[in-house]
Amino acid sequence: MFEGISQTGRKVLMTGTLAAVLASLTMTAPVAADDYPDRPLDMVVGFGTGGSADRMARAMSNFLAEELETPVRVTNRPGAGTQVSANYILSRPDDGYTLYASTFAPYLTNTILTGGASYAIDDFSFVNFQWFDLDLIAANKDSGFEDLPSLLEEIRDNPGQVRGSVVQGSAGHLMVRLLLDEAGIPQDNLNLVTYNSGGEARSAVAGGQVHFTSISAEGSEGIREFLTPLAVVNDERIDQWDAPPINEALEPMGLEVPVLQGSMRGFAVSSEMERQYPERFEALSEAIQNTLARKDVQDHLSANDIGGVWVGPERANELMQTNYEVFEKYAHLLK
Repeated sequence: MFEGISQTGRKVLMTGTLAAVLASLTMTAPVAADDYPDRPLDMVVGFGTGGSADRMARAMSNFLAEELETPVRVTNRPGAGTQVSANYILSRPDDGYTLYASTFAPYLTNTILTGGASYAIDDFSFVNFQWFDLDLIAANKDSGFEDLPSLLEEIRDNPGQVRGSVVQGSAGHLMVRLLLDEAGIPQDNLNLVTYNSGGEARSAVAGGQVHFTSISAEGSEGIREFLTPLAVVNDERIDQWDAPPINEALEPMGLEVPVLQGSMRGFAVSSEMERQYPERFEALSEAIQNTLARKDVQDHLSANDIGGVWVGPERANELMQTNYEVFEKYAHLLK
């Protein structure tokens, strides 16, 4: 059932009680919540079509519609690092008929910390995070960089000559800024190009427009042949990429950086929806839980390299709060 889930995702799961996590994947009886839902639901994606959040949403929508016994319509509202979609969600009636699908961490966090958003983390109730990812730092295979120290030394010694690609406001973006900060390298020494999507950032390094990228590991398999992996942002090695954990890679330089949680994708509603309609919130949560408990759903998600973990509302909200606190500490580096 856990095939296709990154080691970071598994590690997050293990922070709770294992028995509770496993028990949560069993089917539960639906909860009566007036006649909810008695009309179609709108699933709003915080990114454009074709990206990871969009693939997750569309993979889940038909199965979730079966559980809810009503259509689930998927629409995309990308822009401003998910600020456009977040504002839209909060503008809708808090009645449980609008479901937010997105990569919430770190993008929602960064719209608040660095994007000037008028909302707060507490304005959203996170139903579940089902897809966890970690970041990869990799160089173009023809760049000549074989390890992370050589890359950082080149940035220090030849200001403006090294180019990198990141997704604006991502964990990979912050990690690059942290690496320079910890190494005492002026931020202006690096020609860092920011993109609005992972596809664009990956295309830049695969095509040689930049020397390296710092980006989600999952989703980068398609450009593997063009990359030399330098480090994974994790506490231990992973099977998917032959690269040392970030702090192991930095040992020759005597440096250490915090290991940032990568992407967390899933579903949310406005916190007012949960407050005003707790039975609807519970019914929606259990519908998502029951969807993820189905073998055909897990098989479909695994075949498409999409995460399918159930952690539930309590754990999802805890994880989001932790993510916010960590990024708040280093937000000045992204301004």
